Amino acid sequence: MDTTIIERWNLCTLLSFTGCIILILCLNKSHSSNKLLALQDPAISIASLNQLPTQTLEFSAASKLIVYRPESVNNSEDGCNIFDGRWVYNPKARPLYGGHQCPFLSDQVSCRRNGRLDSDYEKWIWRANGCEIPSFNATDMMERLRGKRVVIVGDSLNRNQWESLACLLYSSLHPSRAYIETQSSVCKVFRAKDYNFSVEFYWSPFLVQLDVDKKNGTRVLRLDKLSGSARRWQGADIMVFNTGHWWAHRGKLKAWDLFQYEGKLVGGMKIESALDIGMKTWASWVRRKVDMNKTRVFFRSISPSHSRKECYNESKPLSEEPFAVVSSFPRSLTEIIEGTIKEMENPVTYLNITGLSQNRRDAHPSIYARKQGQQLSKEFHPDCSHWCLPGLPDTWNSLLYASFVFDTSGRVSDS
Repeated sequence: MDTTIIERWNLCTLLSFTGCIILILCLNKSHSSNKLLALQDPAISIASLNQLPTQTLEFSAASKLIVYRPESVNNSEDGCNIFDGRWVYNPKARPLYGGHQCPFLSDQVSCRRNGRLDSDYEKWIWRANGCEIPSFNATDMMERLRGKRVVIVGDSLNRNQWESLACLLYSSLHPSRAYIETQSSVCKVFRAKDYNFSVEFYWSPFLVQLDVDKKNGTRVLRLDKLSGSARRWQGADIMVFNTGHWWAHRGKLKAWDLFQYEGKLVGGMKIESALDIGMKTWASWVRRKVDMNKTRVFFRSISPSHSRKECYNESKPLSEEPFAVVSSFPRSLTEIIEGTIKEMENPVTYLNITGLSQNRRDAHPSIYARKQGQQLSKEFHPDCSHWCLPGLPDTWNSLLYASFVFDTSGRVSDS
């Protein structure tokens, strides 16, 4: 009798011990496999860098268009909105490349080459709350792009992004193994010979066609006809679009005299109506011409500008929440762009960099830019629209890279 009880007791002890070991192994496996996953509902992809903080500017993003859901973030079911983050100052941080490594960088964005001496603007790292985001890895990026075409289409801010991406990749190669063509103002190409991929930029600030009458010089923006360069976009594996800034230009900066829609010339159309038609023309082209089984389409949000007062001689970001800063870009136009993307049948990944860029008044070229061979000055319109390189667009491309790593394609969501 006593022997039976002892045997049963030993058996219970052994089973309990085995159960504890299994539980510990499961917990370790769960911890090691913790990673970001996209929401099953339609969502938009973006990401950020993750580095050790020494000083932070923290804010909660107003936009909730872009959401990642980690498997476990404080046991919360709310997931992780990577726009809910902060800029982290790391005095030991270094840019991923030096401007001298990329001789093709334009004078407009080569701030160091144009005399900028401070470097703190290069030491702010974007970090999302609760998200583990991979740092940019040029070799891995090139492997992912092997045999592919990337086209970046839009205005000079997308050219800014193209220069950043081309330099991030070019600086990791021997110059003899890369091909660069930057002479044209409307088309620029970076090609990695050993990886057989290209990153191409096409100038198209409206995405739709702008014609100029050779007889009288009248400029007509054809709202229902896509840009003439669209035939060169087709077949790309990755497309990154933007538009917006040129639609908001007024006075001498306005690039058109008349709109054309359904064969009729129109002079008095509201800009919101014109942009809505133009965006729908682009969306229709994506639906008809882009094979979504092969191609991934991105749309980058508005890159914020700052006033001369905010931008000139500034070496630190704004400390306020970015959406508390009055934007010079009309909200009504942003709503049209986002509304079009939400309604599209084809999934488009929305790279919403507006909020995280809003604070970075320090990252513009300001007077450290050259236009038409002349150095800018405080009196001669400091550039508070574009961005120094190395600089903020490198973060945009790091987020683009992270979206490839996690392969979180999806639509704009209403959440």
